[in-house]
Amino acid sequence: MPEPFTPDTKAPSGPLTGLRVLELGNFIAAPSAGRLMADFGADVVKVERPRVGDELRRWRLHEGDTSLLFRAMNRNKRSVTLDLRRPEGREVALALIRRADVVLENFRPGTLERWGIGPERMREVNPSVILVRISGYGQTGPYRDRPGFGGVAEAVGGLRHLTGDPDRPPTRVGISLADSVAGLYAVVGALAALHRRAATGHGEVVDVALYEAVYSLMESLTPDHDAFGVERERAGGALPGAAPSNTYACRDGVSVVVSGNGDAVFKRLAVVIERPELADDPRLADNAGRVRHAAELDTAISAWTGRLPYEEVLKRLEEGEIPSGPIYTAAEIAEDPHFAARGMLERHRVAIAPGWQQDVAFPGVVPKFTEAPGSTRWLGPDLGEHTDAVLAELGIAADRRAELRAQGVV
Repeated sequence: MPEPFTPDTKAPSGPLTGLRVLELGNFIAAPSAGRLMADFGADVVKVERPRVGDELRRWRLHEGDTSLLFRAMNRNKRSVTLDLRRPEGREVALALIRRADVVLENFRPGTLERWGIGPERMREVNPSVILVRISGYGQTGPYRDRPGFGGVAEAVGGLRHLTGDPDRPPTRVGISLADSVAGLYAVVGALAALHRRAATGHGEVVDVALYEAVYSLMESLTPDHDAFGVERERAGGALPGAAPSNTYACRDGVSVVVSGNGDAVFKRLAVVIERPELADDPRLADNAGRVRHAAELDTAISAWTGRLPYEEVLKRLEEGEIPSGPIYTAAEIAEDPHFAARGMLERHRVAIAPGWQQDVAFPGVVPKFTEAPGSTRWLGPDLGEHTDAVLAELGIAADRRAELRAQGVV
C-alpha cells in the first residue's frame, strides 16, 4: 500500500485565509460548502445544537459517538454549541453574524425569519454580510415550503430517471450527490458575491436549490425534449449520444470502463481490439454513425475484453492511448499510487471511540493550488470543542459563558 500523505501544518495558508464564515447548517449541503471554504483557509465557525449536535455525527456511525463521515465533512471548522431557538442563543448568533463575511444555512425557508435572524435582521447588524441559503426548492416558488432532501432533489431534477438499467426501476448514485453539488454552487455563489462586495461594498443573498443544482447537470435533457420530443431513458453503463462508451466485462469477471467516442480515439480503439476494419468503416466515421451502431460496437469490444483478464485489457488500452479505467473499490483506491502521489490519501490520527485512536486515510483537498494551497489542519471537531474560545473572541466573559452553559444555551 502506498504511504498516505500526512499534513504537518495547523496554520491556515490558503487563498481564503482571513475570511470569516458562519455555518448554521446540518447534514451535508451547507457543511460541504463550509468544508471547501475551510480547506482554503477560511475561519469557519460551525453552530450546532447543544447536547445533540449535527445529526451527521451519527450517520454511518460504526464505533464511538462521532462518525468518520462527520469528521471528513467538517474538517478545519470550529464547533460552537448554540440554541438558536432561544433569545440568548440568537443574541450570540447575531454577534457572530456581525463579524462574519459569509453565513451559510440550509434550514427550510422561513426558519431563520421565525427565529428573528433572517436576512433583514442580519443586514441590520452587518450590511455587507453575504447570506448563502440552501434548501430543497429554493426561497421562492410554489414548492418553497416543501421539505426536500438530496435524494428527492435527484428525482425532481431529472437525474434519478436516467440512473440505472432500462429494464429496472430507477436507482440512485451511491453518494449524496445533490447535496455536494449544491455545496459547490453555494461556494461559487459566495465567492461571486464577495467579488461584487469588493467593488460595491454591498452584501448579497445567494439562493441555492438542491433540485436546481441537480437539474443544472442534466446537459441537453430539456432542450432535446422541447425541440425534438426526445425523452431520454436509462441506459445502464452507456453514455447516451456518444459511442462507444460503456462498461465491459473481462475474462476474470472484472469490468472496465472504456470511452472510445472521439473520432481519432475510435480509430485507435479499433486497432487495440483487433478489429482494424472498423476504423475504415464509413458508417463509423463520426459519432452520429457510431451511435446508430452502438450495439454492434459494444458487442465487438465485449468480445475482445471477454478474452483477456482485466489487467491485460487495461494495459493494452493504455498503450493504445484509449481513455479507460478500472472500477475501483475503497480498498483499491487506498492502494493506488496515483491517489497517494497527488495527496489524495491524507493520514490523520482520529479518536474512534474512548481509548481507541487510529491513523486513518481521508480524502485530500481539491483543487490543488501552486502558491497558496489548501490543507487539512484538523478533522471535524468534537461537539462544542471551540465554544469557549469563540465566545471569548466575541468579548463574552467567562462568568457569562458559564451562565449560558448552565442555562443550556451553549
